[in-house]
Amino acid sequence: MIGSLFRKTKPAVRRTASVPDGAVVWAVGDVHGRADLLLPLLTGIVNDLRATKPARPMIVMLGDYVDRGADSRGVIDLLCRLSDVEDIETHFLRGNHEERFEAFLTEPELGPSWCEYGGREALLSYGVTIPALKGDSEGWVEASANLNAALPDSHRRFLARQLSSYEIGDYFFAHAGARPGIALAEQSEQDLMWIRGDFLGGRTPFEKVVVHGHTPEEAVHADSRRIGIDTGAYATGVLTGLRLEGDTRQLLQTRTMGKTVETTRRTIS
Repeated sequence: MIGSLFRKTKPAVRRTASVPDGAVVWAVGDVHGRADLLLPLLTGIVNDLRATKPARPMIVMLGDYVDRGADSRGVIDLLCRLSDVEDIETHFLRGNHEERFEAFLTEPELGPSWCEYGGREALLSYGVTIPALKGDSEGWVEASANLNAALPDSHRRFLARQLSSYEIGDYFFAHAGARPGIALAEQSEQDLMWIRGDFLGGRTPFEKVVVHGHTPEEAVHADSRRIGIDTGAYATGVLTGLRLEGDTRQLLQTRTMGKTVETTRRTIS
């Protein structure tokens, strides 16, 4: 099992970030097919919002819902149901794995590389047979057609309405992060979905604190520039949600403990 799940790093610049009065914002890190972890996490989040009754309850999903874990289809089913909840504002960001998933629907030749990248598990969750050979071009065309046929209209609509970023108050939400030296409003979709080293290793502050996933870390990373909440759910069995209210931050995590799922909550700074 991974070590301590919470590691506070020394901020480069002291800064207090907050969300507007009346808002409670939950952000959820990379799910990667772990519907078994997502359901109890969303249950805890929705129960919190219903109990506290903020004027503006909100959930921001940070992307990478599919691939790697066993139940991509089940994850999208849950998120479609979440999007229908009328009393909670929801925003769903596109991750690089959703980009690959959608690309395969029209570009079958991408199948072999996508499967090496985690797409195999996504295809299996939709009941699609995977060609035995990477070079079986006809087999990949058939697999793409079968995924198109198996994909419910609700899933197709969900994928079509994903966002590249979202912001509220002093926080900016993106799947992967943002490129230093470029205004957040001018970030490219490529960087928002794919950036790593230049963002993670940078020291220059952004206009807002960037909340992101994409890069798994043993512990939730929180400093004055960024909050990373991808705790590698598909591999570690730990899925993380971040609660923002005023200038406070709390974490809610679900994790597999043998055959059961445990939920824990903690305040961070």
